[in-house]
Amino acid sequence: MLPVENSADTEDSDRTGWAATRAWVERSLAPSERIEKAVRLRGGWTSQMRRLDVSGPDGPRSLVLRSFVDEFFVRHAEGLLTREARVQELLAGTGVPAARPVAVDATAEHCDHPSLLMTLLPGTIRLADHGAERRADLLARQLLDVHRLRVGEADRPRTYQAWTGPERVRVPEATGRPEVWRRAVDVIRREAPAHRPCFLHRDFHPGNVLFDGAGDDLRITGVVDWVETSWGPADLDVAHCSTALALLHGVPAGMDFVDRYVAAGGSPAEDPAAHLYWRLLDALAFAPDAEKVAVPWRESGRTDLTPRVVAARLEEYLRALLDRYA
Repeated sequence: MLPVENSADTEDSDRTGWAATRAWVERSLAPSERIEKAVRLRGGWTSQMRRLDVSGPDGPRSLVLRSFVDEFFVRHAEGLLTREARVQELLAGTGVPAARPVAVDATAEHCDHPSLLMTLLPGTIRLADHGAERRADLLARQLLDVHRLRVGEADRPRTYQAWTGPERVRVPEATGRPEVWRRAVDVIRREAPAHRPCFLHRDFHPGNVLFDGAGDDLRITGVVDWVETSWGPADLDVAHCSTALALLHGVPAGMDFVDRYVAAGGSPAEDPAAHLYWRLLDALAFAPDAEKVAVPWRESGRTDLTPRVVAARLEEYLRALLDRYA
């Protein structure tokens, strides 16, 4: 739901409506540090992102500023940004590569908009079809590391929230296979299956993972966007990444991800019906089309992912899930 903003746009100015936020950032910096450059980043749809290049006595460094400006996310910003900052602190020292919070103003008490200032992680998102299988293996291993995090009850994130329901699914008007959608919606009419809960990223997909290197030296250098972190079934995280891979690289890539997760040591639900429930609960949240998630991907270079392409992939993915697990 919250893809990482990765590609630099033109240099920012105070005329873009963040003068108060900039002043707050400067007060949050170490003594004698100053912002030398602010660059708007593009690629996401829920927030404005800026890379801030800072200079000071200890040398230059770069930070990332997330600001919620859309009315919907502003209303929910206090919970989202507070959660992300708390999770970032919790992940310190765990081996999961995440940014560290520097300052947070989740209610816009001092800023133009609710904002979180955090460290900048190395690496870039990789969305090309070339090398996708190798990256999928690394994604599976990284996701398993997230699920294996052990946290005390007091540090557990909130219980997961479903992003759709049978009464909320909107079937695409242009579909030629309404029976596929009907069958899929019928699956999620049942009660949620029993599961063993664990730590979830909840929005884990290729747009929220940073890579560095190539070939045998390819590695994950960062996992970003922890605003939806939850406590729930591992299958739901697997499902979300699988849906994204199906839309980004084609249905086989989405279908294979669970096998890569198992090969890495993960244990999804043994009951196929239970696993199907979580997979469809996620995929149907993209209905009636997957255009929203495809926009930042196109901005990052995947211009082939037209509305027609991603809509067709979503429908075919639903059919493939029903064929394999129903």
